[in-house]
Amino acid sequence: MLVTRIVDRTQAPTLAERQAVIDAPVAPASFEAAFARFATLHEIEQRAPRRPAPPRRPARIAFWNAERLKYLDASIALLDGLGADVLMLCEVDVGMARTGNRHTIAALADALDAGYVFGTEFVELGLGDLREQAWHAGQTNRDGLHGGGFVARVPLRRPALVRLEASGRWFDGVFHERRVGGRIAMLAELAIEGGSVLLASAHYESHTGPADRLAQTRVMLDAIDAHAPGMPVLIGGDFNTSTFELAQKRDPAHVAAALAREPGRLVAPMGHEPMFELLDARGYDWAGCNAMGVGTQRTRPDGTPAPPFGKIDWLFARGLRCSEAATLPAVDAGGVAVSDHEVLAVSIALA
Repeated sequence: MLVTRIVDRTQAPTLAERQAVIDAPVAPASFEAAFARFATLHEIEQRAPRRPAPPRRPARIAFWNAERLKYLDASIALLDGLGADVLMLCEVDVGMARTGNRHTIAALADALDAGYVFGTEFVELGLGDLREQAWHAGQTNRDGLHGGGFVARVPLRRPALVRLEASGRWFDGVFHERRVGGRIAMLAELAIEGGSVLLASAHYESHTGPADRLAQTRVMLDAIDAHAPGMPVLIGGDFNTSTFELAQKRDPAHVAAALAREPGRLVAPMGHEPMFELLDARGYDWAGCNAMGVGTQRTRPDGTPAPPFGKIDWLFARGLRCSEAATLPAVDAGGVAVSDHEVLAVSIALA
C-alpha cells in the first residue's frame, strides 16, 4: 500500500467518470473497480520550492488538520506567522466546490513562496458532508479531490503515500458522503543538520474505534520502516483518538458517564488507545514533542463541533531531540476559528 509514483499534476477523474461510479451499483465490486481505475489514488503530486532555503537549526515543523483549507486567506496568514520549515497538512481540497474549486495546497504554497507535496485520500463523489451539501447545493466539483501532504520552503526528498486502509467504508453513503479511496499517511525526507529525518503526515479514520486505529498505526509504522529503515522519524497527524467506539461516541449519556469516572480521559487517551502501546514498543515518544494535557479541537463558526473536546492530534518522534512543543489556536486575526483543529508545532534536531 505504498505509492511512490511522482507527477507534476495528478490526474483527477472527469465529471463523467465520477458520475459513472455514482450510477453503478453500490457494491464492493464497484468500489474496487473505481479505486483501481482512478489514477490520482496511485500517484503523488510534487512541486519543488522555487527558491529553496535551508532549514533552521533546530528545524521547526508544524502539523495541522486544515479542514479543507476553506478559509484560505486567513490560513495563509496563520501559517506564515509560524515560520515553520515544513507544514504537514491533512484535509486539503483540490477542485472542490466547497473551497471555490481551488487547488488549495498549491495556492497556499504560492502564497508562502514554497513547494508542496499532495496525495489524494478520497475522490469525492458529492459536495461533502451534510452541512456542505446544503451550503453548496447546485454546484459542481471540478476535480473532486481531498487529501494531504506538505508545504515547505525547504527541499523534500522521496515523497511517498501510505494507504492505511482501503475498506470502502465511505462508498455506500452510510456516513452521508460517498467517496472512493481510504485514509492515508504522506511521507517525505527532510535533510537537517547532521543527517535526515522522515516526516509523516497522517489522517486516521474518524468513524471507527481504538482497534482500527491500532491497525492503521501498524500499517503506517511498517511502511515507514520499509521506506526509510533506521531513519529518525517525526509523525504528525489527526489520529481521532476519541477513546470510544463510534456507537459510544454518538451516545451523549455514555460519554458523560465515562468522563464523570475519568475527567481527563479525552486529553490523556493513552490508556484507552492501544496504538500508544505499539508506538512505544517501536521506539516512538510523545511526551517530549506535544503540549500534554491540552485539547486540540475547537468550535467552528457554525457552532460545531460542541465540547467536550479532546487531544486527537499528536506528534510522535523517534531518534530526535524535540523542543518548544506548542499547541497554537487556529483562528484568524479576529479570533474566529479557521478549522476545528488547532495547530501543533515542535522544533527537532537529531538525537
